[in-house]
Amino acid sequence: MPGKAEIENNLAALRQKRGLAAAHLAKVTGVSRQTIYAMEAGTYVPNTSVALKLARALEVRVEELFALPGELPVPEFRMEQATLLPGADHPQEGQPVELCRVDDRMVAAAPSPVPWYFPASDAILAGDPGVQGKARLRVFDAERQFQNRILLAGCDPAISVLARHVQTAGSEMVVAHRNSSQALQLLKDRYIHVAGTHLRDETSGESNLPDIARVFPRNSVAVVSFAVWEEGIVTARGNPKGIRTVEDFARPDVTMVNREPGAGTRKLLDGHLKRLKISASSVRGYAVEAAGHLPAAWRVQTGEADCCIATRAAARLFGLGFVSLVSERYDLAMRRQHLDLPGIRALLEVLSRSQFRRELDSLGGYDTRTAGERLL
Repeated sequence: MPGKAEIENNLAALRQKRGLAAAHLAKVTGVSRQTIYAMEAGTYVPNTSVALKLARALEVRVEELFALPGELPVPEFRMEQATLLPGADHPQEGQPVELCRVDDRMVAAAPSPVPWYFPASDAILAGDPGVQGKARLRVFDAERQFQNRILLAGCDPAISVLARHVQTAGSEMVVAHRNSSQALQLLKDRYIHVAGTHLRDETSGESNLPDIARVFPRNSVAVVSFAVWEEGIVTARGNPKGIRTVEDFARPDVTMVNREPGAGTRKLLDGHLKRLKISASSVRGYAVEAAGHLPAAWRVQTGEADCCIATRAAARLFGLGFVSLVSERYDLAMRRQHLDLPGIRALLEVLSRSQFRRELDSLGGYDTRTAGERLL
């Protein structure tokens, strides 16, 4: 193995993300606590056996713990032959599929981007909501108190991936779709545990932290990175109208669908229009709103609009065209007093898991190298 000066060490950061004490990691890998600290300091390079045990304990690959300078871990995927389930539009390269083995055949089914099923629920309204949003409910489970849950509001469709992994970690997430500004306000008003946000400060170019500082008192919230994602112009498949820049939105033959006020993508669009000195009134469809990245992309898929601003992952899900405009961070904000809640601890732990990050990376347009990094 190369000498210590030739090895990049990520052990301390990964251990802290997982919330593991050095003593615990030493016990499960069969070394002393001092050895763990020596490895983290870069003064000791472990042998292959210890490196493998560390990777297993932290649920990452060895290359994510120890690597040659400048080398970034590359996701490893198993290649598989499968039969596409007939009866739907032919999927495009990069679109996600679900797998199921039926007898001797591996079948790949492209999931519907639109949930054609009844959503999960715990209760139904027993009457019209009263003042201040108060309502009586008819709860299905008479005994359940719903305490082992965290409520997250955000607009990133990939939060569903996080929720699924949090559930396997023993906690539950309730996800409410809200844009970034709405999510931060709900967190401020103490309606939710976690707010997902992607608000870009036009002056500094910084993601989220300036807006969070304007909303919350200092040291009242913690902020962790979820991922860096790509946002851009989503077009019809093959981009038949040749839409390349926001400037094309002002063409008379182009119709867009917008996001609601307060959404990060709407602020991104407005910033581009302002710099290009294009009036919103000259953009066809500017006043037509879709509440989310996927609903906006769906309007393009159905032909109701020629384009929208959304994420690369949304475009890929529908097999649509995409022109990148910006890469920015999507962060998760939470009150510091909630950091010790079991659900929050499970969420933070999942963010560092290679299986979660590999799945999110595969959606397209996501970079999870900073996932779980504490920003505030």
